[in-house]
Amino acid sequence: MSATSATAGSAADAASDERLRRWRLVLGGGPEEGTGRPLTGTDAAMDGALAALYGSGDGKERRGGRRSAGLEGSAPSVARWLGDIRTYFPASVVRVMQRDALDRLGLSALLLEPEMLEAVEADVHLVGTLLSLSKAMPETTKETARAVVRKVVEDLEKRLATRTRSTLTGALDRSARISRPRHRDIDWDRTVRANLKNYLPEYGTVVPERLIGYGRAARSVKKDVVLCIDQSGSMAASVVYASVFGAVLASMRSIATRLVVFDTSVVDLTDQLDDPVDVLFGTRLGGGTDINRVLAYCQSQITRPADTVVVLISDLYEGGIRDEMLKRVASMKASGVQFVTLLALSDEGAPAYDREHAAALAALGAPAFACTPDLFPEVMAAAIEKRPLPVPADI
Repeated sequence: MSATSATAGSAADAASDERLRRWRLVLGGGPEEGTGRPLTGTDAAMDGALAALYGSGDGKERRGGRRSAGLEGSAPSVARWLGDIRTYFPASVVRVMQRDALDRLGLSALLLEPEMLEAVEADVHLVGTLLSLSKAMPETTKETARAVVRKVVEDLEKRLATRTRSTLTGALDRSARISRPRHRDIDWDRTVRANLKNYLPEYGTVVPERLIGYGRAARSVKKDVVLCIDQSGSMAASVVYASVFGAVLASMRSIATRLVVFDTSVVDLTDQLDDPVDVLFGTRLGGGTDINRVLAYCQSQITRPADTVVVLISDLYEGGIRDEMLKRVASMKASGVQFVTLLALSDEGAPAYDREHAAALAALGAPAFACTPDLFPEVMAAAIEKRPLPVPADI
């Protein structure tokens, strides 16, 4: 056998062994899984961490080589497990496993202990869980919880703030048209469309009798934005992202931002927008939903309807008066308000939502759709410029 053939054979054997190893980790061992491959060292430790969460037993030790869940709600064992998964898996996988542990094994109560909070990998979903537990937190845990939430919020602001500000600043400038622009401020697309009647076929050109330009940035408030956020339990991630975006919008001089959260009651958190962590701890995840009531409050705060954007973030399960809710939306739109309905503001896509209400809003010219955080600046820019919203094609 040539050296080249031997090398190729060795590489194929290594690839086959790696596939077998991965299948062994997925299947969890036992005589019925068929790989016949034992695990040692790091692989055995990884398998143990997976077994503790995804095992099929009753919380006892392994029987016959089969996996069984082994965290049992014990703080010391969970702390060790959190350390193990951070050692053996990348951060993105750690966050998924933590979320599954909270859902599958009912470990939320352990997050009330400061030592546990210091051990977890923080993300948006963990923040949502902490907010839902905030009323039950002992004082010894609250400062640790705020530090965890602040870290996630600061990371989100770094990711989202710059693009949001630049996108919306451009939209605000374009929405303020001027009729005698300097050359560098001319909006050529709109200028050509406005002067098509002056087309000279013999010269193949349009005479720009009327110039349309972009407005220059000004210090005065150009738009009012009202973020209206459903704080029912299913909207936890949306509440986190909306609070961060609210703080970013509030930092822009040309946008007057109001942030309102609701369940069956309404709470205006506008005066806390300089710190989204305060906003988040001012929410109360869970409870019922009265969209009509919150829209009545938001409508009462609108003083410049033609320059106002209302963003309702809700799964639309209305516990209030449905017909009144729809009448309020219709009334706001008739007065010139740009009304945006987001079923979710998160990375997960569309949640369960009331399809009948969504269809009714769409019939009023307010399509309801789920929005990712990365798409949100474009949605807001379209609303500010009063152009069609970039609704995802799969709704």
